[in-house]
Amino acid sequence: MERVERINTRKYAGYLFVLVVITFIIAIVSLSFGSVNISFQNIIKILFGTENNSTASKIIFGIRGPRILFAVAVGGGLSVAGAVFQAILLNPLAEPYILGISSGGAFGAVLSFLLGLSFLSTQIFAFSGALIVIIIVFLVGRRFGELEPDVLLLSGVMIGAFFASGILVMTTVLDNSLRTAILWLIGSLSFARNENLIYILVITLVIVTILVFNSQKYNVLSLGSESAKQLGVNTKFIKNSSYVLSSLLVGAIVSVSGIIGFVGLIVPHVSRMLFGQDYRIIVPSSFFIGASFLMLADTLARYIIAPAELPVGAITAIIGAPIFIYLLRKRFSLYR
Repeated sequence: MERVERINTRKYAGYLFVLVVITFIIAIVSLSFGSVNISFQNIIKILFGTENNSTASKIIFGIRGPRILFAVAVGGGLSVAGAVFQAILLNPLAEPYILGISSGGAFGAVLSFLLGLSFLSTQIFAFSGALIVIIIVFLVGRRFGELEPDVLLLSGVMIGAFFASGILVMTTVLDNSLRTAILWLIGSLSFARNENLIYILVITLVIVTILVFNSQKYNVLSLGSESAKQLGVNTKFIKNSSYVLSSLLVGAIVSVSGIIGFVGLIVPHVSRMLFGQDYRIIVPSSFFIGASFLMLADTLARYIIAPAELPVGAITAIIGAPIFIYLLRKRFSLYR
C-alpha cells in the first residue's frame, strides 16, 4: 500500500509539473499578443534583464504582466472553488456562482454604480454583497449543524434570483454607468487594478493551498456523509469550512473581475477527464488548467478587436458551453 501511495504521489507530481510548464508557456504567449505584438525573444530578454526596451517593458510589467497574474488568480481560484463545491455538494453541476454568490457581488457593484461611488467603493460593495449572500445561504443551508447539499443549492438559487431581480431594477435607472454595469455582469479583467494584485493573489493562494491540503478528505466525502463519518472524517467541519473558504474566494474574485462564467463549471470536469476521479489531483490540477484557460480567453478578448477588447466572460461562455455539452455527451464526470 505504501509503495502504491508513493507511486501515485510521484505520478501526480509529474502531472502537476507538466501543467506548470504549460501554464508558463501560455503566460509567455499572452505577454506576446495584444494591440502591440512583442516577439518571444524580446519577452525573454526583457524578463531576464538583458534588453532595455522602455516601451515593451512598460507593456509587459505595467499592463500585461499584472493582468496575466490576475487571470491566474481568477481562473485558478474559480476552478478550485468549482471542484470543491462539486465535492462537498456531490453535484456535478455545482459551480462557484450557482449558490448566489455572484448575484450578491454584482448587486453590491451595481448599487455602487447607482450611487456614483469610486472604484474602490465598488469593490468593497461587491465583496460585501457576496459576503451577505454567503452568510444567508450558510445559515439557511445547515441542518443539525451540517450543510445539507440539496437545501444549500436550492437556497442559493432562490437567494441569487432575488438579488438578480434587484440588479435588473437598478439597471433600468442607471444612466452613464449602464455600460460599466453590463460589463461587470458579463465579467472582464479590465476592471482589475494593479494595486489590488497582491490582495487577490494572497487570498487566492492561501485559500487554494488550504483546500488542496483537504483534497484527500473530499475523496472520502464522495462516498457519502455516513461512510465518511465511519472512516473518521469530521464531515460537519470539512463541509462548513470548505464552503466558507471557497465562497470567500469567489466573493473576492467577483469584487475585482465581475462575473466570469463557465470557468468553475467546466475546468473540474476537464481535470477528471484527464486525470481521473482522485481529488488529490483534481483540485490542484484545476488551478493550473483554470489559470491557463482564462489566460487564453483573455488573450483572445484583447486581440480579436484590438485595440478595443471584448469582455472575457463572453469568451469563456462561447468556448465553455460547447465544451461542457461535449463532456456531458461523453459522460466524463465523477458521478457518471
